[in-house]
Amino acid sequence: MNVLLIEDEELAVFRLTELLSEVAPQVRIVQTTPSVEASVAYLKTAPDLDLIFMDIELADGQSFEIFDQTTVSAPIIFTTSYDEYAIKAFKVNSIDYLLKPIKQQELAASLEKYDQLNHRLHSQPVQVIAIDALIQQLRQQTQPADYRRRFLVRHLSQWLPIDVTDIAYFHYEERVTLLRTLGGQKYSLDYNLEELEDMLDPSLFFRVNRQFLISINSVQQIHSYFHHKLKLVLKPAPTDEVLVSRERATDFRKWMGK
Repeated sequence: MNVLLIEDEELAVFRLTELLSEVAPQVRIVQTTPSVEASVAYLKTAPDLDLIFMDIELADGQSFEIFDQTTVSAPIIFTTSYDEYAIKAFKVNSIDYLLKPIKQQELAASLEKYDQLNHRLHSQPVQVIAIDALIQQLRQQTQPADYRRRFLVRHLSQWLPIDVTDIAYFHYEERVTLLRTLGGQKYSLDYNLEELEDMLDPSLFFRVNRQFLISINSVQQIHSYFHHKLKLVLKPAPTDEVLVSRERATDFRKWMGK
């Protein structure tokens, strides 16, 4: 089995080479490339490859760029230090991954999965489509999101910029969406809460119920409430009681604990 290693860390190359010799002595590592540029140059020589182990973060960029510059026909097993969100994408697209540091048992299982897929799928297009879907998903999640940094609000005869770091919460009141600052000022907005959720960084803002989208900086106290709900004390204090619904309570606690 001819294998290409795309990896820029010498220790990781040594570790994977050692593990492969133990669990799959039939593997022949034909080349190791440490960068996007070197990988593209090698793949353009049309080598006879059965499998590629590909790290995501390389010396000169992300390995996704390789697919933009040349055809990759061999199946891929990604090696990655990415967290759970990326792992879910691998599972959805039926492509295997190895989370660093790579363990012998997991490598053996990954190679077994490759063997099973190789026997079952004789046409490459199925694998390529899955890889394309995976790359699109991971690119969207690894690139910094363009979240809203400020809002321009109307106050009397002028417009005022309000940084999101100064916002305590948004709430829906009498068919109007209101922005409340940490200093207590209140302004109306033309957006609804659903639109605001998409604009704002989810690590900083959380939709606790249908009326309130709050900043993590506004939370002063959290109390248990009836029927597994949570009652929040916010600053500045809103007129209405702020409850986290039972359905959102678990996610809210995780959000506050990050």
